[in-house]
Amino acid sequence: MTLLAGKKGIVMGVANDHSIAWGISKLASEWGADMVFSYQNVLLKKRVATLAESIGCFDAVVECDVSKEGHIKQLMDFAAKKFGKIDFIVHSLAYSDKKELQGPYYNTSRKNFLNAMDISVYSFTETCREALPILNEGASLMTLTYLGSQRVLPNYNVMGVAKAALEASTRYLAVDMGKHNIRVNAVSPGPIKTLAASVIGDFDKMLQCGEKASPIHRCTTIEDVGGFACFLMSDYSQAITGGVHYVDAGYNIMGMSEEI
Repeated sequence: MTLLAGKKGIVMGVANDHSIAWGISKLASEWGADMVFSYQNVLLKKRVATLAESIGCFDAVVECDVSKEGHIKQLMDFAAKKFGKIDFIVHSLAYSDKKELQGPYYNTSRKNFLNAMDISVYSFTETCREALPILNEGASLMTLTYLGSQRVLPNYNVMGVAKAALEASTRYLAVDMGKHNIRVNAVSPGPIKTLAASVIGDFDKMLQCGEKASPIHRCTTIEDVGGFACFLMSDYSQAITGGVHYVDAGYNIMGMSEEI
């Protein structure tokens, strides 16, 4: 399949083969894209490299801890050396101390609040800025958000606040990058059992609720998100920017479940 034939890009946030970022990457590869991947630290390097090589992306991984000065620029320099110019970026990163995703939100510490905002929100802004010199006209940048940005969900706490800030950033970045004919969007999947989701208390209840309350009564998969993300990378989405796009089996439209 050739939907993304000739497209080059960067994927940030693959942790294992259950990651949303991996679901996007695998399908993008099947549709013709070539990618480089970032990893946070040496503990993840081998795992990410093995996945990258499994889809033919050899020598395509580079360390990028977005909390460290200069690492995002280092990633862009790596991509520029490998590809010259690129056509898309997938930003699938978020962070909160697991202990602070319990109890009331007002117990969030200053340190965790700032770290959550830095890694979950500011890193996308910095990524857009540092990527600008190597982006082709018509490029597509996307980040991953969640419904907890708009509605209160138990044990989501500071991540909900961070995702709200990320969505606002997406709108502002869409205007800034639009001057260069570059699109910026946020994708909001339903709950998916990933490594990142495992830190959220009672996450299984979120899965059950999503399945019962969504109009088509099923949970979202990484393949579902991958399909929509690939559409956003493609030339068929050139008029779409600045949006928060739900891939959640319709759960976001519901006020309450029919199964009460």
